[in-house]
Amino acid sequence: MSRLLRQCLTATGVVAVVLFIGHAACSQVGTTPLPPQGANRPFVLSSNTDLVALPVSAFDAHGDFVAGLTIGNFRVFEDGQIQSISFFEQEDTPVTVGLIVDHSGSMGPKLPEVAAAVLAFAHSSNSEDEMFVVDFDDNVSVELLSGQPFTSDAQELEKAVTAVSARGQTALYDAVVEGFIHLKLGKWNKKALIVVSDGGDNESRNNFSQVLEMARSSHAVIYAIGLLSESGREENPGVLRRLCRDTGGIAFFPPKGASIENISMQIARDLRKQYMLGYVPPKNSDGNSFRKIEVRVSVPGRGKVRVRSRTGYSPVAAPMAQSGRSAP
Repeated sequence: MSRLLRQCLTATGVVAVVLFIGHAACSQVGTTPLPPQGANRPFVLSSNTDLVALPVSAFDAHGDFVAGLTIGNFRVFEDGQIQSISFFEQEDTPVTVGLIVDHSGSMGPKLPEVAAAVLAFAHSSNSEDEMFVVDFDDNVSVELLSGQPFTSDAQELEKAVTAVSARGQTALYDAVVEGFIHLKLGKWNKKALIVVSDGGDNESRNNFSQVLEMARSSHAVIYAIGLLSESGREENPGVLRRLCRDTGGIAFFPPKGASIENISMQIARDLRKQYMLGYVPPKNSDGNSFRKIEVRVSVPGRGKVRVRSRTGYSPVAAPMAQSGRSAP
């Protein structure tokens, strides 16, 4: 457990042990009644039952976002069986976001552009979003933001991205693990990680299978901006594509010279236009098996509506190795 995590738990008077061996994707939660439409307060989750939370994006045949949908427009299936939707939020609800930023040696010339993209993302986000930065090279560090675990201040985020110089190797998997851990401290139901990197992994103690299982046992969406080189040495875009696809996010690979500020703003818009659905999963005799999810949308008079959401979840995550991270 990182020192920052211990500080935050102590500050709130909570004693807890973070174990990635329980129902993480269906975060041991229950529901209280839904707030009135338009109420400016978070949906409260308690610790009685399991809830699978699904961020969902809906698009028409032209690729335009379909707004104004209600709970009656959606159907959710788990392993082919229809589920009762017990939780629904319309688009533009606040989100807890982790920015996972590569600071390995090859990223040096790109960091000013990355900082500008982070600024653009923050300015395009919901004003109630809470964000944090994980910088990584050989080591992984969650940056303190004026002594706080989260911020909505764009300038604070920019400073966190530029606080570490580019050097060393790439502990990408360990950084994503640290991002998932820190997301658990966030107050919002909707959660996301945005990975900005130019390479594969050559330093982590965790492997891709462990990270994929962790992603499947979380309801967070992963987005990626892959800043690939022409040589392609040590790069593994397939890893980023898989993590994004399985969690309902998008992997972007801009060509050389393209602005990543526009991509970061596109990600911010995508997060603001998601619906949030939740259901209590059926009891399953094989509690560790991967469970497939399908979301369908029917909008009479609108033609075919496509959706993007996670492909499924694992009730139990793989054990994580110590990341070798540096404490903030």
